[in-house]
Amino acid sequence: MFSEAPILIVEDNLYLALDLSIAVEEMDGRVVGPASSVSEALTLLATHDIAAAIVDCHLADRDALPLARQLAARKVPFVIHTATPVPAVIAEFHPHVPILMKPLRAEAVLTCLLNEIRKSG
Repeated sequence: MFSEAPILIVEDNLYLALDLSIAVEEMDGRVVGPASSVSEALTLLATHDIAAAIVDCHLADRDALPLARQLAARKVPFVIHTATPVPAVIAEFHPHVPILMKPLRAEAVLTCLLNEIRKSG
C-alpha cells in the first residue's frame, strides 16, 4: 500500500515505535527512524526524503511543535499519535492534522496516514 514510500516514525516509546515500524513494513513502506526526540526527527527530516510521518506529540526532549512546523512547511502529510492532550499551539497552527489518541492499533494509525497521503496527492 505504501509502495516503498519512506515513512518517518517519531515515537519515544520503544514498543510502540517497533509496532508501528513492523506495520509500515508489512504495508510495503520503508521506515525512516524511528526517532525518539524532536532533534533526532529533525535530523532525519533534513537528511532523508520523507513521504509521510507518524508523530508522537510529547517526546523525550520536548513537544513536537518544531517538527510539525517543518513537516507542514515541506508539505509532508502526517498524523499525530499521542496519549496526552495536544498543545494548543499545535492544534492552532495545524488544525487539519488528524490527532489519534493512544492506545490505537498500528493498522488504524496507518490507515489514517494513507488517507492523509491520498488527500495531499
